[in-house]
Amino acid sequence: MRKSFIVVVAVAMFVIQSCSHKGNEYRLYYLGGQSNMDGYGFVADLPASLTGEMDGIMIYHGNTDGDNTPVDGRGLWSTLCPGHGAGFASDGTDNTYSDRFGVEISFAEKMKELFPGEKIAIIKYSRGGTSIDTAAAGGAGAWLPSYTGGNGINQYDHFLATVNGALAAGDIDGDGKKDVLIPSGILWMQGESDANNEYATSIYKENLAMLIDSIRNVFSSPQMPVAIGRISDSHNDADSLVWTWGDAVRDAQANYVAEDGNAALVTSTDNYGYSDPWHYDSEGFIDLGRKFAEAIAALRNR
Repeated sequence: MRKSFIVVVAVAMFVIQSCSHKGNEYRLYYLGGQSNMDGYGFVADLPASLTGEMDGIMIYHGNTDGDNTPVDGRGLWSTLCPGHGAGFASDGTDNTYSDRFGVEISFAEKMKELFPGEKIAIIKYSRGGTSIDTAAAGGAGAWLPSYTGGNGINQYDHFLATVNGALAAGDIDGDGKKDVLIPSGILWMQGESDANNEYATSIYKENLAMLIDSIRNVFSSPQMPVAIGRISDSHNDADSLVWTWGDAVRDAQANYVAEDGNAALVTSTDNYGYSDPWHYDSEGFIDLGRKFAEAIAALRNR
């Protein structure tokens, strides 16, 4: 709770101060998880309509680091464009774009289609290979907000640093006026790493609920809509299954959504092709972003 409180205060102060100025109003979305949220689509595969800068859509993509390292999350607000996939990095002054993309591109495109009058702000912090539970963390890291191992810093802390950095800007589009950010949705694509650890799988639903509630509280929005991407399996491993307890995590995701009052499960992942045993192909990432948008829109409209 201590970790979340620092950012909750920052969010509340940011919104209160911004309301007294005539900046732009943005619908704010957080994108988090592991590598299929990082994004392994190839920029070269994007249709022409998705290859340029996207007017009215801003993104703050936090730099990642491992557990027990000084908090990172460095980034800067910029107009959304391709290159925010795996391999992206930021030093807080400049972004280094990759040749990959994630769901952010087609998600933003679809949201603009569904809500044409709205401006969109995206905060993205995800890290490939990460689990929620520390039992499955390996070298990538874990997300549990209650983490006290090592020096007490894990992926949740890097996420908090990302949010703090994003909100400290005030004027996200550089027009000299403080902007208003309205927390409007969470996209979460994760669970594969937990699915290779029996213990982490057994408590995945409880861990997911705890983490999503913590993220919602960071944005001072306890009913913030959340779309959960269901993990799937390429069956491209020596014993066929890539994720040993994948079906149990899928069940846990479905049970979480059934019990949460403002969550949706995106199941189209079962239909995607793969570029390797772990990651969807470019077509899959384009469709997944659109399906995430449709899920968030349905939650907003009900």
